[in-house]
Amino acid sequence: MSDEPAGPPGDLPGDLPDDLPGDLPGDEVLVGGGVNRVVRRGDRVLRPTGPWSVRVHDLLRRLEAAGFDAAPRVHGAAGGREELDFLPGTVGNYPVSDEAASATALRTAAELLRDYHRATAGFARALPREGWLLPVREPVEVVCHGDYAPHNCVLDGERVVGLIDFDTARPGPRLTDLGVAAYRWVPLSDPAHEGVRPGTAEQAARLAAFCDAYGASAVERRGLVDAVLEHLDLLVRHMHEQAGAGVAAFAQHVADGHDELYRADARYVGAHRAVLEAAVLAGEPGRERGGKHGGGPGVGTGGAGSPSAPSSRNAERSGGEGHD
Repeated sequence: MSDEPAGPPGDLPGDLPDDLPGDLPGDEVLVGGGVNRVVRRGDRVLRPTGPWSVRVHDLLRRLEAAGFDAAPRVHGAAGGREELDFLPGTVGNYPVSDEAASATALRTAAELLRDYHRATAGFARALPREGWLLPVREPVEVVCHGDYAPHNCVLDGERVVGLIDFDTARPGPRLTDLGVAAYRWVPLSDPAHEGVRPGTAEQAARLAAFCDAYGASAVERRGLVDAVLEHLDLLVRHMHEQAGAGVAAFAQHVADGHDELYRADARYVGAHRAVLEAAVLAGEPGRERGGKHGGGPGVGTGGAGSPSAPSSRNAERSGGEGHD
């Protein structure tokens, strides 16, 4: 199935006060919102909506009902903006901090992704197939976040405690999200890029540690490098599609060469496939998924960011201090 954006599911419910679209005195524009203007108003966050937001709001409500407390609650939408909980903490915007690049952050990011997937597994297959930003992928095992990266996670010190920006969520296999997460959190960027701290050996160790903390199965470990490469291909294609459609932000990304950075990362990952796969396959396949985030194996720190990171669709949309 192609990863072209899906069509609109319908209008958003107008269940918020009429004054929501306008900024008020005391509103704080959060840093890092990228193509979106994200505003904090007290303990709430106001973000632009899209045709896919109906599906995202249903997902957030289901997560709340399932007891998953690391995502914001949705309070409704009106006038082209949604109102969500503000999640206190620090978002891992670029350049990534030492805290976000730590072994603890890597481990707790994997554990939080595992917990999120576990929370969605019970209802993923019952969700509608249409109306998401990106099309559903089979086999549907969970609801993929779609952009599981430092810039979409909230940290308390070195611990990843929150998950934000679900615009690219869609039902699909765990492996799709693992490919995104591995690319961003290890990161699996070419060390030749300025600002990429870990070399190949440390990247392999961090990738294995991420798989171990998540509890990746043997099948997921064998398919992980291909999942990373598929994600990079999607990023480049989506960037060019949006630029070709006249979206200025993506046209600027192309002009700045972000697409070439992603292509370089794909070549790098492909060239080092054997080293990366050997590291993850040496771990413990099939470790039971479950439990709350915390604990797990350690690994040396590395950089979780690449200078190309903000060029993805959501990489600049993270906001400043914790929000959705």
